[in-house]
Amino acid sequence: MTVAFLDLQAAYLELKEELDAAMAQVVASGRYVLGEQLRAFENEFAEFVGVQHCVAVGSGLDALHLALEAMGVGPGDEVIVPSNTYIATWLAVNLAGATPVPVEPDERTCNLDPDRIEAAITERTKVLLPVHLYGQPADMDPILEIAGKHRLAVLEDAAQAHGARYKGRRVGSIGDAAGWSFYPAKNLGAFGDGGAVTTDNSEVGEKIRLLRNYGSRSKYIHSIQGFNTRLDEIQAAILRVRLRHLDEWNGRRRALANVYLRQLPDAALTMPFVAQWSDPVWHLFVVRTPRREALQRHLEEAGIDTLIHYPIPPHLQQAYAGMGLEEGSLPICEALHKEVLSLPIGPHLTGEQVSQVIEAVHGFGQ
Repeated sequence: MTVAFLDLQAAYLELKEELDAAMAQVVASGRYVLGEQLRAFENEFAEFVGVQHCVAVGSGLDALHLALEAMGVGPGDEVIVPSNTYIATWLAVNLAGATPVPVEPDERTCNLDPDRIEAAITERTKVLLPVHLYGQPADMDPILEIAGKHRLAVLEDAAQAHGARYKGRRVGSIGDAAGWSFYPAKNLGAFGDGGAVTTDNSEVGEKIRLLRNYGSRSKYIHSIQGFNTRLDEIQAAILRVRLRHLDEWNGRRRALANVYLRQLPDAALTMPFVAQWSDPVWHLFVVRTPRREALQRHLEEAGIDTLIHYPIPPHLQQAYAGMGLEEGSLPICEALHKEVLSLPIGPHLTGEQVSQVIEAVHGFGQ
């Protein structure tokens, strides 16, 4: 039996009747952009997160970019970002005209280490941008304390953490704003690209509504220079259906993660660390081993798909060669990127498949 990393077809088939009806309703309506489905999804997702405003856009990258623009970030500003993250976190800062300043992660959680932030703050720092990586919440209270001390804004990158909680609060409701991705593989995924910003700040929300639609509140009237990045009606309808099932599907992920956590620790792997204040949603189940490539080959031979999130950190990508951050400049991040391996996890992975993964991992090196 082969074990896919994530079964998106099964995710569709489980909700096929609901999804097909939702899409058909949009097609029949004749309204495909900035319509009722979008407004309904924005209201429902804002309520789910626990904020006043949700503004849906074309991608997770656009969500972070427009949030930074709405916060007044621009040329000459600096934004503190994790060294250990997907490159979109950094790209959003550059798109706003600012400079990303990387800070190393806590080696246990793989998320931004609050103890290292203040050393990176300068008079040009404007925003702290923690990422809830792999669906594991960042440690937000000390980050907020630092932000308050230095009068900085906090933008959460919640692209991998739909439904996760930090000390009982949903992520995406803790900082000044949050950026989300609805890429198909996410816990809450569309059938294409999509994103959103959540916030309790009415000015930020209104600015993003302008920015996403050519800087316009009404057709052909443009108050600012904006962009074209709007979540379409079909994707909004799909997300409305899937949002109703998100907590249940996250529960399935937690149950599978708990099986891994109970049965894999003696397999000579560094297991995910879950802090006492954290309720993750297990977008990814990431283990570490210095023998990653050998383990990945072993699992592939056993019919098990794995992925590496991520093989090359942002500062070592050609896109950021101009920053002059050579290999060895961010050693904690670099060590993580050489060892991390994501095992299959998802709401449609069966107990039998999880057992197959565990058996194969235990058989590694024997």
